[in-house]
Amino acid sequence: MSRFVLFLRSLVFAIGMFLATVIWAFVCFISLPLPYEKRYYITSRWNVFIVWLGKVVCGMDYRVIGKENLPDKPVILLAKHQSAWETIFLFYSLPRPLVYVLKKELLYIPLFGWALALLRMIPIDRSNGKDAFAMVARIGKQRLANGQWIIMFPEGTRTPVGSQGRYKGGGARLAVETNTPVVPIALNAGECWPRNSFIKKPGLITVSIGKPIDVDGMNPVDLMTKVENWIESEMRVISPGVYTNAQIDPSTTHQTT
Repeated sequence: MSRFVLFLRSLVFAIGMFLATVIWAFVCFISLPLPYEKRYYITSRWNVFIVWLGKVVCGMDYRVIGKENLPDKPVILLAKHQSAWETIFLFYSLPRPLVYVLKKELLYIPLFGWALALLRMIPIDRSNGKDAFAMVARIGKQRLANGQWIIMFPEGTRTPVGSQGRYKGGGARLAVETNTPVVPIALNAGECWPRNSFIKKPGLITVSIGKPIDVDGMNPVDLMTKVENWIESEMRVISPGVYTNAQIDPSTTHQTT
């Protein structure tokens, strides 16, 4: 497929996404008086539409492996992060409402940030270090007690396809502190929706969900190492061509925040 055709398809997708965002932002604002569960459902219809639009217009299809591994109890999801696609898809495709731990600056984005503010996310100020984690732990316990699932991206930001970012240990610390199982998720959405790229490419995105990891008796460093090794090993299964010459580094240094 020529780059010109890819550009046209990506342009149509971008226009559709912009219009949908404007419309849904106002719908979300109107839904403010409704209970949280209904607000979440209404907001997530935007996510459903965007994933559908990407499939129809840009040819970004997907498959989910291991959905049967998701337990019917509170968990903390720790996922690979390559693209905006997974933040959109995971929000509506899992059986319980998700709470994202995100940088507070996202709440200031017109329309998009306003919708996020209605959904009990956990905004953090990364410059606050230990204070930021204390807030995540405090609010995270409340969210888990309410039956929501917490999702975090240990690499902290989107990583290029074929690369491995530095895994931060905040998610593992939260899991150990709250005694909550961790579910690792590997995915390769960056192959179709690369970070910082306007062009969207056709292809099959794979989302692979691992088995829950019991945190009993584990410390955050060992837990994060186990999560990282599973995710990065699984990346080499779902994207073998991209990781042909790459190796897992089990000695990767983890940050604790």
